[in-house]
Amino acid sequence: MHSDEFFMERCIQLAKLGMGEVAPNPLVGALIVHKGEIIGEGYHEKYGFAHAEVNAINSIKDPSLLKESTIYVSLEPCVHYGKTPPCVLLLTKIKRVVIGSLDTFSKVNGKGIQILREKGVEVKVGVLEEACRALNKHFFTFNESHRPYILLKWAQSMDGFIDKDAKQYWVSAPETQTIVHKLRSEYQGVLVGRKTVQSDNPTLTVRAYRGKNPIRIVIDSELRLKQESLIFNDEAPTVILNTQKQNHTDNLSWIKLEKVTSSTIIDAIYKLGIQSIIIEGGRKTLQSFIDAKLWDEALVIQGEECLVSGTKAPTLNTQATEEIDFFGDQILTYYNV
Repeated sequence: MHSDEFFMERCIQLAKLGMGEVAPNPLVGALIVHKGEIIGEGYHEKYGFAHAEVNAINSIKDPSLLKESTIYVSLEPCVHYGKTPPCVLLLTKIKRVVIGSLDTFSKVNGKGIQILREKGVEVKVGVLEEACRALNKHFFTFNESHRPYILLKWAQSMDGFIDKDAKQYWVSAPETQTIVHKLRSEYQGVLVGRKTVQSDNPTLTVRAYRGKNPIRIVIDSELRLKQESLIFNDEAPTVILNTQKQNHTDNLSWIKLEKVTSSTIIDAIYKLGIQSIIIEGGRKTLQSFIDAKLWDEALVIQGEECLVSGTKAPTLNTQATEEIDFFGDQILTYYNV
């Protein structure tokens, strides 16, 4: 007989299939077990579509087995009406419910568990809780800390420079671009400063990987950027954070801030409902968030080449927790703990 942890691990695997498609909703996986056998599986596939529990129940060939089954779900079932009806009502007909982690969103936060227990359903909570929470680090950070989850990302040479003599220089292997674009597809926003746009003219879209383009967020305090910059094309929505004007067109928004600081930037992004951002700016932008301790994770791509001179990479006062070799590059992951 398999353990609850065994089946919850499968829920987490299922949930990850929705990566890049369900935000601002959380990633959720669910499966239904009858007498030790999995008889139904599902996951939240796309924002606005059926939730994991619904898809798992609909996948069962014989619904009469539900009353003698256990459903495993990586996150507490919802109790509120949103794009879809509350999932908890469907689960009252099931004998046992095993939940990975509480949903700390204010409209849920234990209410689903309470309803199930009041209906006589056996409920177990906290199976592989840490892994289930890590699965939805963007969602939990947004709802508990009232800000987006912040990933810092940059590439640097072996000797710690991000460019060559203050000019753009590709320091990593071409294959590493796939990892960067995969990340962009999994985050709701990507942030750069004005100087990055002026020097690199990036599109900040997903091209080397299949997925959604993030919302592009640019810090341009005095609105100096030219409209010919690729950041203004119609491939993805763009938000300009500035101190001059507030306006909105079909694909472009200007948000006026009294003062442009790391904290006012993050507050503006939070108010837009963006749960996760990658900061891909230059040294000044990246270092400002590091110094303000406004970051959760950093991904540093270190190439094999030494540049000898140029702009020094940002400084993190912590050790990498993960190191991966990838086509000659070293990919370092840091966490702000």
